[in-house]
Parts: sequence; C-alpha cells; structure tokens
Amino acid sequence: MSIFTSTLTYLKKSFSFGCEAEKEKEVNLHTKPFAPMVNLRLLQINNVNLEGKFKLIPNELKWLQWKECPLEALPSDFSPSELAVLDLTRSKIKHIWDQRWWRGYKMAEKLKVLNLYNCYHLTATPDFSGHPHLEKLILELCTSLVKVHKSVGDMRTLILLNLRDCSNLEEFPNDISGLRCLESFVLSGCSKLKELPNDLSSMKSLISLLADGTAIEKLPDSISHLKRLERLSLNGCTSLKQLPNSIGQLCSLSELSLNHSALEELPDSIGSLTTLEILSLIGCRSIVTIPDSIGMLKSLLELFLDGSSITNLPASIGSLYHLKHLSVGRCQSLDHLPVSIGGLVSLVELKLDRTSIRELPDEIGNLTALEKLEMRNCKLLSDLPDSIGNMSSLTALVLLNVFIKKLPESIGLLKKLKILNVNKCKQLSKLPASIGNLNCLRKFQMEETGVAELPKEFGMLSSLMVLKMAKRPHLDEQPQNVGDHTEMTAPSARENPKLVVLPASFSNLYLLNNLDARYCKLSGMIPDDFEKLSSLEDLKLDYNNFCSLPSSLRGLSLLKSLTLSHCRQLTSLPPLPSRLTLIDITNCTALESISDLSNLESLQELRLTNCKNVALKKFNNLSVPGSEIPKWFVREVPSFSNRKNREIRDVIICVVISLSVQQQNQQDDLSGKLPLPAIVDIQAEILRGKRSMHTVGLELRGIPDSDEDQIYLCRFLHYTPFVLDLQEGDRIQVTVRNPPVFQGLQLKKYGIHLVFEDDDDADVDDDEESLDEAEQSVSEKLRRFFCSLEDYKEAVTGSSETERKMLQVEAADSGTSEAGREKQQIVGKRE
Repeated sequence: MSIFTSTLTYLKKSFSFGCEAEKEKEVNLHTKPFAPMVNLRLLQINNVNLEGKFKLIPNELKWLQWKECPLEALPSDFSPSELAVLDLTRSKIKHIWDQRWWRGYKMAEKLKVLNLYNCYHLTATPDFSGHPHLEKLILELCTSLVKVHKSVGDMRTLILLNLRDCSNLEEFPNDISGLRCLESFVLSGCSKLKELPNDLSSMKSLISLLADGTAIEKLPDSISHLKRLERLSLNGCTSLKQLPNSIGQLCSLSELSLNHSALEELPDSIGSLTTLEILSLIGCRSIVTIPDSIGMLKSLLELFLDGSSITNLPASIGSLYHLKHLSVGRCQSLDHLPVSIGGLVSLVELKLDRTSIRELPDEIGNLTALEKLEMRNCKLLSDLPDSIGNMSSLTALVLLNVFIKKLPESIGLLKKLKILNVNKCKQLSKLPASIGNLNCLRKFQMEETGVAELPKEFGMLSSLMVLKMAKRPHLDEQPQNVGDHTEMTAPSARENPKLVVLPASFSNLYLLNNLDARYCKLSGMIPDDFEKLSSLEDLKLDYNNFCSLPSSLRGLSLLKSLTLSHCRQLTSLPPLPSRLTLIDITNCTALESISDLSNLESLQELRLTNCKNVALKKFNNLSVPGSEIPKWFVREVPSFSNRKNREIRDVIICVVISLSVQQQNQQDDLSGKLPLPAIVDIQAEILRGKRSMHTVGLELRGIPDSDEDQIYLCRFLHYTPFVLDLQEGDRIQVTVRNPPVFQGLQLKKYGIHLVFEDDDDADVDDDEESLDEAEQSVSEKLRRFFCSLEDYKEAVTGSSETERKMLQVEAADSGTSEAGREKQQIVGKRE
C-alpha cells in the first residue's frame, strides 16, 4: 500500500504542472515508479519526456497512449508482450521500433491498433509481419511517408487502413492478396499516388474506398470484384477521365462521388447499379451528357450535377420514382427541363440556380411532394407556370435575381409555404392579391424588387415573422441623355413617384418580429397604429424620408434594435421602448431632440455619428467624437493589478482618431464596394511581459463625414474574453492594424479606465452632483462629460466666430474644465 501511495503521489506531483508544461513540452517522468504497478493496463503519458529504463513498465500493459512522444524510436528494452493499442499521435517517431528491439518483434504479437496520426518524421513503415492480429492501422497526415512496407498486403486481420493526406506517398504495394478482412481503405489526399493495386479481387470485405485528391488515372477492371463495396469516393481526381464498364457490377454500391474530377462521361453500365442511392458529379465540367441508363437507378435518392456542362437532362430521369434531391445549379448550358420531370413524384428538393432555363414545364406542378424549389440567378426565366400552385407540399420558394415580371395568382394555393424569397427580382412590380392566402408564410424576402405598393390583402399573412423589403438607392436610377453620353442619375424623393405604400392592413401582422424597410422612401409620418406590431424585435427604417415617428412606438415592448440612419428629415425621437439594446441614428442630420433615454436600462449601443444638432442629456456609457479624452482615463500603457476584495468588472477604452475622408472616398471608388459601416482598424492588446496574450478589434460604428478628430469609447464587460484574460501585471495597449483597411486613419491618443466592483454602483441616497470626481460612479462621470459637451456646444453656437476661437483656445489651455471639450456627435457602444 505504501508503494502504491508513494507512486500515486509522484504522479500527482509530476502532472500538477501539466496544463502549463504541456505547451512548453517540459513534463518529465521517470520509469521507476511504474515498476510496482503490476496491474497497470492503460497508460496515457501525452506530451511527456519519459526517462529511465523502459523495461520497468509492466509487461501486462495493454494500451499505451503517448501523443507527441519526443523519441525517434521506441527503445529496445520496451517489451510489452500484451500490448494491444499503441497511439503515438503527432510524435517525432522516425522508426517505430529500435532495430535491436525488432529482432525480438514477437513481443508485440497481440497488437491490434497502431495509430501514427501526423507522425510527420516517419518516412517508411516497419515490417508488419510481426503483428499478425493488427486490425487498425492509422497513418493519416504522415506527410514524409514515401513507402509502405510490402508486408501490409499480407495483413489478414486488418479492418481499417487509413493513409489520408500522406502527400508524398507515390506507390502502394501491388500485392494485397492478404487483405481479405479490410473494410475501409482511405487514400484521400495522397496527391502523388497514381494508381491503385491492379488486382483488387482479394478485398472481399471492402465497404468503403476513398481516394479523393489522388493522381490516379484509371480504376482497375478488377474493381468489379468488390461485391460488398458501398461507398466509392474519387472527388478531385483531376487525372481520372473515365470509369471502367465493370463498375456496373458493384452490386452493393450506394454512394458514388466524383466531384471535381476530370470525368468525361458516365458508362452506360452505370444503370446497373440498382442499389445506388447517391450520385454526385459536382464540378465535372467535362461531362456534357448523362446516359439514358440513369433512369434505371431505381434506388437513387440524391443526384447532384452542379457545375457540369450538361445541356439537357435525359427524358428517362422521370423514371427515378424514389429521387428526393435533384441539383443542377451552375449548369449554365442547361436551358430547359424535360416534360418527364413531372414523374419525380418523391422529389422534395429541386435546385436550378444559375442555369439558362427560360421556362418551367407545366408538368412541374405534378411535383406534389416538393418542399423546396430554388432558382437563384436564372436571368432568362421571365415567367412561372400557373401549375406551380399545385405543389401542395412546397415550404420554400427561392427566386433570387430572377427576371420574372409577376407571380401567378395560383401562388396563393401554396398553403404550406413558409419561406418566399424574391430578392433582386427587379422586374417584379406587383404582388398578386392571392399572396394574402399564404397563411403559413413566416419569412418574406423582397429586397431590391420593383414592388412599390403592397396589396391590401398583405395584412392577412397571419404567420409572417420576418419581412425584408429594403430597396437600394440605385434601383430607381434612370438613364439620362447628356449630349452624346448616357449617365445614371438618382432622382430625389420629390422627383421620384415610386414611394412604397404600406396598406392599412399592415398593422395586422401581429407576429412580425423583424422588419427591414430601408431605402423604401417612406415619407411624412409613420401611422400611429404601428404599436399593433406587438411582436416586433428588430426594426430597420434607414434611408427613409419621414420626419417623425409615432409616439405609440413606445408600445413595442419587445423591440430590441431600432436603426434609422440617414433619415435626414427626422427631427425628433419620441419615447422609446425600454428593451432596446441598439439605436442607430447615424447621419440623421436634422435631428434636434431625443426624449429622455433614462428608462433604456438594456441599451448597449447608441450611434449618433454626424448628428450635429442633437441635444445630448443623461447618456451612460457612450462614445464621443472630439479631440480630448476624459481626464479620468489613464493616458499611458497601464499595468493591471487586482484590488483587494474587489474584482474587475469592465474595461473602458477611449480613442481619439482622425480619418481623411477624401482619401477614404477615393479608396471606396477604386474598390467599387459599398463602404464599411464601422472603422475596424483599431485594436486593443493584452501584453504579458513581451508576449501578446489577447487581441480584440474595437468596432467603431459610424464613419465620420469630416476630417475632424473623433472620440470613441468602447466598454468591455466582465464576462467578455478580453476582461477574463487579464492577469496581475498585464498591460493594455491600443494600436492600428497593419495594413489598415481605412487609408488615412490616424490614432492620435488613447486612454483606458478599469472599472472595479462597486465603481458603477452609486447609492440611491447619494447626491453625486456634489461629489468630487474621484468619488463619482462611472455613469456619473460619463454623464458629466457629455453634459460638458452640450455646455460647450451652446457657448460656441451663441458666439461670434472670434468668440468661438477664444473659447477653443481657453478649452485647450484648461486642464480641469470639462466644458473645454470639443462639441461632436456621439457614437455609443457598450459591449
């Protein structure tokens, strides 16, 4: 008992440093304490440097897991006669057994599993004749392996042979006559392997043959002898141009995958694969036709022809009565579907994305089991047949960027439809009245369409939860002739009569929780019955022309996100719902007043970039463009230290940046991309000594529209990884990412404030107005800071130009006056 206790104590002590030492490979153990463990059967010593005489390890050991073993070979005195499992994953092994040990190889006769996964120094396998009971051999990611010993072909008990991603393996022993029990043979990723063994007939038990990404040029005719083969995968075999006719004799094959291979055609014998359930030819660009014999695949469930060069589908495809999934996406030469398509009575999913199909046959309405029909970017399709209404099981209809001009009235018969997507159908100008009959519709996406008026029946969509109807500014652009040139001009709201009209029934959408109506040019006043949308959680009304929001907006008790950016005629905000976490009124340049937000206890982000006329009162935890940071921030790289009995709660980071707007606009013009909604180049970093331990980007929402300095404050809460990772002595620094996304960006200064427990919990009886700054809560400090900005704004607004300059000079010279801060807009964020 004393020996056992001392051994256990030794192991506990040795592994007490395991978590840290595992990364540094510093764990050292001696073999001597293992000697008395006569009943030891399982030993896991991962990331360990084992020293001493290996003969002290009990011979009865059955399982040894030694991941990241530092040895180049197992020592000669290691003789576990009962060893069944040896796992040397990610080790530095070059030779599994020491040569002196190998002369006594019979000591490992009982080995059943040998795992050499990612042993990147291993160049050749050992002679396996000494392991007559081996069942699993894993050599995956042995990237230096160039040769497999010929004895592998005589392993009569082997069930699994995994050589995946042995990228330097050029050949495999040709004689595999002994592999009679092999069930899984994995060669995927052996990119230099050019051929399979010529005679595969001995592998009577083989179920799965995976040779993806190999250089094989052909399959041997002997493949026909693999009568139990169920899965054959040859994806990415770019030298494989044809299959042998004998492939039709694989009587158990259920999955054949040839994605992105060089295959030029399928043999007619493919139709003899009566058990085949999945046939995948994705990206086989050399395939032009599909043989008629495909109609004989009575068990076929899934057929994927995406990205091939087929020009048509054979009429026999209609005989695939059990087919459930048919995908011909990106078959750009496919311009029609056969009438026989209506025979696919079990089909549940049909994908026709990016094809050249001009019309759908009426017989498509016979697909009464179809649940999902997708037609993205079918730019030649201009109409849908009325028979589409017969698809009684359809739950999702996707018509993204299709040139249809209308939806058939029969669409109202799709009683089970839950998702309807007509995004970017720019020719679609009207919705049928029958749309209101879609009682199960939950998600309706109609962004960037030509629809300007919703039918009065729209409010009958009693299950609708998500409505995305945003427009784009360029959608209504009309060509204007200017001399010999044609230019695109965007008419103003006054000139453009196409304003989206919401029907009176719109407020009946009681379950609607996500509404995106950006760029819809909604004008005037929003109807006051908007509060009836009681389930609304996310409301996007950016880029509209209304001047006010209804006071009833406060009744949307579940609303969490409200975005109103670029509503340039909006002059005021009414009282808002208390659950809001995000308010975005960026570039609402006419906005003058905001009702008291003190009830918004959940507010995390408030974005007011470029709202230069807004009155700022009683805001908590916000960010302000300007040129001076609050003086209670540390303006140098601080060193974090714990406070006795007070845990750190938050970290607030304040930065002053400037952005060359002209330079950024030029960059956006050259890239041709929409500008980003946030500056993403400023990052905070935790330094532990000289090591970087954690880096996080500051998402500075709202891009300035001038070159003036801007202040942003970001608050990281106690449960975020950035705060959790802080340790005693850590330092925090803020830098600009190199290279930056935003050209012309300058980080001028930054400050950091650490919020500890109780720092932001003011006593209700305290009059914080009378307290010194050191005694104030963080919330009060922020409030005073923003109020000082308003005082300064009022002073500047009511002064002459000369007086303004004097005020600015006084503000710059004053080290204590918060009224000396520059006036700017707010872009708030609390993480």
